[in-house]
Amino acid sequence: MKHVLVTGANKGIGFEIAKQMAQLGYYVYLGCRDEQNGTAAINRLKSEGLSNIEFLQIDVADLASVQQAAAKVPSLDILINNAATSGPKMQNISACDIAALKSTFNTNYFGVIQTTQAFLPLLKKAPLPVIVNVSSELGSLAMQTSRDRAVHWDNYHAYSATKTALNTFTINLSQELRNFKINSVTPGFTATDLNNFTGPKTAAEGALPIVRLATIGEDGPSGQFFRQEGEVAW
Repeated sequence: MKHVLVTGANKGIGFEIAKQMAQLGYYVYLGCRDEQNGTAAINRLKSEGLSNIEFLQIDVADLASVQQAAAKVPSLDILINNAATSGPKMQNISACDIAALKSTFNTNYFGVIQTTQAFLPLLKKAPLPVIVNVSSELGSLAMQTSRDRAVHWDNYHAYSATKTALNTFTINLSQELRNFKINSVTPGFTATDLNNFTGPKTAAEGALPIVRLATIGEDGPSGQFFRQEGEVAW
C-alpha cells in the first residue's frame, strides 16, 4: 500500500483529497495544525468506513513542527502540498501590509519548501515518488495578464504572488529531481473558506485534478501546471 501525506487536510479541498485518496486504497496521513480538528476529520472518514487513515500534526509554517512530523512517518510515496492561507484583506499590492504579505508567503511558499525538504529522504526511497503542489490560476502569469482576467483577482494580489512563486518551485524541483513526478495543480474556483465559499465548484470537485495528478504512473507528466480541463500556461 502506497503512503500519501496531504497537508491542510482537516477541511475543504484537503479533506476531500484525503478522502478520495483513501477511497482509492492509499494509506493517507491527514496533516493539519490542530489536533482537535484533525481528530474530528479522522472520525468523519472512519464513520464512512475508511480505516487506512492517520492524523499527523504538522504546521507547515513552523520548521520544528515539520521536522517532528517527518520523524513520525516511516515511509512516503506521495506528498500533496495543499495547506495554504488566502492572507488578509486588503491585498492591493501598492498598499498591502508587508507583514501580512510575508506571513502569507511563509505558509504558501516557504512552508511548502521546508515541508518538501523534510520529507524528501522518505520520498527518495519510493519506487515512483510524486509531489503535487496545490496552486491556483491566480499564480499563472499568462492568466494574470490575459484580457479575460477576472475582476475579483484584484482582491488576491498577495495570494497570487505566493502561487506564482510556488509554480517556480515546482519547475525548479522537477528539473532537479528527474526521477520524481512533480506538478502544480489548481483545483479551480472552489467554494472554500479561502474565498468565503463563493466558488462555483464543490470541494470534492476541486480535489479531482489533484488526485488525478497524485496518482499518475511512470508515463505521467512532470514539471507542468494543470487544472481539471488540462494544462495551464505558466
